Amino acid sequence: KLQPTRTDYDWNRTWYTDKPDLTECFQNTVLVWFPCVYLWLLAPFYALKLYCHDCGCIRISTLCTAKTVLGFLLASFGFVDHTNLTLTHCRTLSPSLSLTLPLSPQVLAICIIQLERIRGCRSSVFLFLFWVLAVVCSLVPLRAKIQLVMYEGITTDIVRYTTFFSYFSLQLAQLFLCCFADQPPEGKTVLVKNPCPVKDASFLSKMLFWWFTGLVVKGYRTPLEAGDLWNLREEDTSDKIISDLEEEWTTECMSSLSVCFSRQENTMAAGVALGTRLPDQAQILRKLQKEQSSGFFEYAESLQKHEAERIHRKYCMILPCSLFHPYPLSNSLLLGFMNEEDAPLWKGYFYATLMFLLSCLQSLFNHQYMYTCFTVGMRVKTAVMGLVYRKSLVINSASRRTCTVGEIVNLVSADTQKLMDFVVYFNAVWLAPIEIALCLFFLWQHLGPSALAGIATVILIFPLNGFIAKKRSKLQVQMKFMDGRIKLMNEILNGIKILKFYAWEKAFLEQVLGYREKELKALKKSQILYSISIASFNSSTFLIAFAMFGVYVLIDDKNVLDAQKVFVSMALINILKTPLSQLPFAMSTTMQAIVSLKRLGKYLCSEELKDDNVAKAPLKTQLHSSVYRINVRVPQGSLVAVVGHVGSGKSSLLSAMLGETEKRSGSVSIKGSVAYVPQQAWIQNATVQDNVTFGREKQKTWYQRVLDACALLPDLEILPAGDSTEIGEKGLNLSGGQKQRVSLARAVYRKADVYLLDDPLSAVDAHVGQHIFDKVIGPKGVLRNKTRVLVTHGMSFLPQADLILVLVDGEITESGSYQELLSRHGAFADFIHTFASNDRKESVTETAAQRGRTSFYSPCKCKFCTIAAGARRASSRLSVTDFMPFSRDLSQEQLIGLEMYMEYFKTIGMAFIIPIVFLYAFQQGASLTYNYWLSLWADEPIVNGTQVDTDMKLAVYGALGFAQGIAIFGTTVAISVGGIIASRHLHMDLLKNVLHSPMSFFETTPSGNLLNRFAKEIDAIDCMIPDGLKMMLGYLFKLMEVCIIVMLATPFAAVVILPLAILYAFVQSFYVATSCQLRRLESVSRSPIYTHFNETVQGASVIRAFGEQHRFIVQANKRVDFNQTSYFPRFVATRWLAVNLEFVGNGVVLAAAILSVMGKDTLSPGIVGLAVSHSLQVTGILSWIVRSWTDVENNIVSVERVKEYADTAKEAVWTVEGSSLPLAWPQTGTIEFQDYGLQYRKGLDWALKGITLKIQEREKVGIVGRTGAGKSSLALGIFRILEAAKGAIYIDGVNIAEIGLHDLRSRITIIPQDPVLFSGSLRMNLDPFDTYTDEEIWSSLELAHLKNFVSNLPDKLNYECSEGGENLSLGQRQLVCLARALLRKTKILVLDEATAAVDLETDTLIQSTIRQQFEDCTVLTIAHRLNTIMDYTRVIVMDKGHISEMDSPTNLISNRGQFYRMCREAGLV
Repeated sequence: KLQPTRTDYDWNRTWYTDKPDLTECFQNTVLVWFPCVYLWLLAPFYALKLYCHDCGCIRISTLCTAKTVLGFLLASFGFVDHTNLTLTHCRTLSPSLSLTLPLSPQVLAICIIQLERIRGCRSSVFLFLFWVLAVVCSLVPLRAKIQLVMYEGITTDIVRYTTFFSYFSLQLAQLFLCCFADQPPEGKTVLVKNPCPVKDASFLSKMLFWWFTGLVVKGYRTPLEAGDLWNLREEDTSDKIISDLEEEWTTECMSSLSVCFSRQENTMAAGVALGTRLPDQAQILRKLQKEQSSGFFEYAESLQKHEAERIHRKYCMILPCSLFHPYPLSNSLLLGFMNEEDAPLWKGYFYATLMFLLSCLQSLFNHQYMYTCFTVGMRVKTAVMGLVYRKSLVINSASRRTCTVGEIVNLVSADTQKLMDFVVYFNAVWLAPIEIALCLFFLWQHLGPSALAGIATVILIFPLNGFIAKKRSKLQVQMKFMDGRIKLMNEILNGIKILKFYAWEKAFLEQVLGYREKELKALKKSQILYSISIASFNSSTFLIAFAMFGVYVLIDDKNVLDAQKVFVSMALINILKTPLSQLPFAMSTTMQAIVSLKRLGKYLCSEELKDDNVAKAPLKTQLHSSVYRINVRVPQGSLVAVVGHVGSGKSSLLSAMLGETEKRSGSVSIKGSVAYVPQQAWIQNATVQDNVTFGREKQKTWYQRVLDACALLPDLEILPAGDSTEIGEKGLNLSGGQKQRVSLARAVYRKADVYLLDDPLSAVDAHVGQHIFDKVIGPKGVLRNKTRVLVTHGMSFLPQADLILVLVDGEITESGSYQELLSRHGAFADFIHTFASNDRKESVTETAAQRGRTSFYSPCKCKFCTIAAGARRASSRLSVTDFMPFSRDLSQEQLIGLEMYMEYFKTIGMAFIIPIVFLYAFQQGASLTYNYWLSLWADEPIVNGTQVDTDMKLAVYGALGFAQGIAIFGTTVAISVGGIIASRHLHMDLLKNVLHSPMSFFETTPSGNLLNRFAKEIDAIDCMIPDGLKMMLGYLFKLMEVCIIVMLATPFAAVVILPLAILYAFVQSFYVATSCQLRRLESVSRSPIYTHFNETVQGASVIRAFGEQHRFIVQANKRVDFNQTSYFPRFVATRWLAVNLEFVGNGVVLAAAILSVMGKDTLSPGIVGLAVSHSLQVTGILSWIVRSWTDVENNIVSVERVKEYADTAKEAVWTVEGSSLPLAWPQTGTIEFQDYGLQYRKGLDWALKGITLKIQEREKVGIVGRTGAGKSSLALGIFRILEAAKGAIYIDGVNIAEIGLHDLRSRITIIPQDPVLFSGSLRMNLDPFDTYTDEEIWSSLELAHLKNFVSNLPDKLNYECSEGGENLSLGQRQLVCLARALLRKTKILVLDEATAAVDLETDTLIQSTIRQQFEDCTVLTIAHRLNTIMDYTRVIVMDKGHISEMDSPTNLISNRGQFYRMCREAGLV
């Protein structure tokens, strides 16, 4: 055999031949050296990396032993082979080289295997690549050897053949072993219940996401549950991420604060000297200075802390690959091959394989990049949530008032999502322009200056989309309307009882629909603009091609369009579309992220509580406080009573002692630990026991003693699971009295040194109040040796106080013991003399926050609900979470999905559906036709260097393209309008269904669930479902077009496409099943995070007072981590799908290319170009179809969730058509109960049993009774909040069950115990229907003793009440409720302990107002405080649902029955 010289390579043997081969010299040198050089050059760097990153030593395992043994065998066989080679070709190779080559790489590989084991590297990328190179480089010699054996026989050189085949087999074995990961290093095995398999995955498994397959299969077989999900890796946990970040963040804050303070020092000094605050502008400037950098710093820090090294490493590997698009080059080569008549077939197969391999590589790199970005995004989310949560525990009250709970929750939901999007897309900001420039450069090479026409088109499309984006951002006012609607819905749900009592549902329904119409109007405009944007983008390929090809053929007749020019250009234009679409989105995402960062910065830099507000010291002597001209010294172990009118600053004094208010001057010092009972009881969504122990260990004896002292033992007997009963959010299954006593028990259990009690006896009956004072607060109570500061309106306990502070307008006007104050004959003494005669022990129960009864039986007594004890036993409604749908049976889900699609399309209407499908078919038909037209043009023969009728061809091409553009616009607009029609109907149905639901529905359904339907689910129906459908249908029809074109070119492709389609369906069915479940799990685990945030923000002062911040932070971390355990597999599932599908798509490319090569003689280059360029799009199309389908599948559940309230029980009709009820009814106000019985639900005990009673006109009736006697049930029956189980109620002779609910409720009035106000003007709160004049409203305010207060407000009647009326005191809110009643002035008035939240003086004024103004009305008063009903005509004493006594108060006392005993307990007799 002739050997070629080293300087002159024989290309005729390798390339220009039908049977390509490499020279033997090349095989024995270059192919052997190449892997060796890779190993020698990079080994030192790799060894250094291993040295720097020690992960612990791995024990010698079977895998490691096998690799080492194979390494030695390879070295041996290599030595034999090369010795043989040296002996037979001694002139060709030098002896030294022949010894070095076989031994050194194998020995070096063995050394690296051992080094990796010692340094804890479980899967080696470095050696994997080495063995891949070695195997690939051995393939050519292997082919040559096999040919020689077949030609000469194996006996000619048996030693060499045997050693080579063995050597190759061992290399394959080494490559195979490198696909597995070794065991964990010693001491690193953490015994986690369900560890994440990515830790144990090999390099190959990580690249292809094979490690995820187990979960996908599991999700396909059975519905996934929370226990099936893996635990987070340590580096993804909140503890790890936030501990590093918080340190840096604090440092940054301190440095920025010091800079700001130094700049403002002089101004501040002047401000303090003048006794004023900084001017607003100066404060804002100072804040802005901090905020500008803080958000960005926090973000950059979170990236840098955890990801700097990883991102750097991945980007180095991935970004060059993102830039490198294999399609145009390989496509150009393939089309060139098709044009060459005598080109050998192997070249075609080579180009097809090259196209396939490059596509696969690009897929792998791209998805590794995306996976890394999502992981970083997840960590950023954890970091932001952690920082915001920690901030919410230290923010001061002034800053807290500037942001609602909703806004804080928004920071951790919406803003974190924007930052996560930014992490994924920010590279496109600089990468997209480079890709665009490269594509245009290649286009210039193909088409010359005509490419400029394409650039001009791009330049035109960009500003159009920019203009549309700007217009749409202005239309984001829809978000403003949506926020308004959600805020209103939140208030409606919180105050639903008031709406039902006052029959105000219609007024609020109209308000909600007003917001909704404005929202949909803005949405419609936005969607039409978006449709223009989509049409311009989807037509961009055509527009650029039309401009370039048009200019190219028109400027010179000699310019001809052949297949290579057309389809390579089309491939480049298709690549160009990706960066063109990504760039505006990336820029928009970046801008949104900047806004979110500023918002985060603003919140994280808001003022915090200063540690020096209160000086804390170990317990020694006393508590000393001096706050704004207040000087108090409280000796240790004394009882201090703080009294004063509503709004006099009693609670503020306690806040000052806690350090919750900003200190201007003076000092506050507290010795010892503090326990605090707030005015409004704050209850956690946890068991009763957890609420009482509050993070401390349970000491059984002390725990029982506390429960007894706080009168909780009788309540625990009623509860279905005793003290293990879980309390719902905001204490929804406890009455007001129980919440207050649990709150007090929490403080008593703490064994603190100082007790700050903000009216703890507010919501309890007289005898319970007496019990609590005697057993807890008083001189003989369990707290007798502790320092107690008690805020109260009551007087009967004042004689037992060591010190009394009288507050007026934030100042202490008098202080001293009870006797000292009486002897001074001041305002306090006059007050006592006025009221002492008619109020003894009764005043114990006067309140500043009376929100409920101790009764479990009285449903109207607390904001959400209280159900009969029997109901609790029957339903055991222990927890809100019972109502959260978790993971349903999958088959049921799929069935529901199909039904929901039908439901959704039915709502849109068939009149819309048929044109949409027709338009899609037309759009894709136009696309197919113009592409086919282009291929025919490319195949047009060239005559004298030109093509004929180019103008006509261009015109037809243009017409078809523009027709497609118009069809795209039509389809997107039609789907958007259809979506708006559906969402309008669905929202209307949901709203009406919810407002027509009875109170029992709201008692058993958490408000968060309902609010979620109106916010997230309706938003999904508004935007997500139509957008998903647009995308899914668009890509589905596009896929059909591709399949038609490929089969048109090569009908035989059907044989390949069919199995690939089956494989595709198989893969996506696995994915859709698992993805939907993961999404459900993720959304279910997201709610507890927001609930906990909500709870923490509302109870921050209690958490701080008890010093429990750390425990709550740990809880928050656990909830965030639990949510991330389902979020992490969710985004990995998308990557798993994409990698698998893209391999299927690449299979279609390979099939199209190989079949084209096989049919080279019969196919024209034009049709091949068309088929191959279209098949190249399959990868992307397949991914998008499944992604959009999954989105639609996930979001169509929203239709199911919105519809789910259509089948729940509804109230009776609001108004009865053609009712003959007189307008002036009721005219007299007589009420008659005839054998009236009431049940909370069928099968439960009777709440009222056979009540027969007649109340005459103008009669004043008091209803009293112990806990659970059924007092409130009477009121609920009159208003038909609960329907009669038997018997009837007649008002003025009319059976109330036969008239509409609104007819009934609007003609009688209640002043409820919960003073609920809605955000809006004061006037709206008094008269939502605008039925009264301003004079009438002022008159009612005067009678309610609010006229002076309202006159002094800036906007008077138009004064904006905040959410829940929080900018008015509790007492003032109660007076507004009284003004409502005075305005309606109906013949029947029900008072539900309506004056509980006001001081005695105001209470007396109110009682006299009621007596005067409602003199000619029938008044029913449900009373705890018996002194208010002593002058009533009759008193009804209820007991266990029966009327036990009924007569005038005087007669009942003389009878010495139950009423007498109650009066005696209250000190009235």
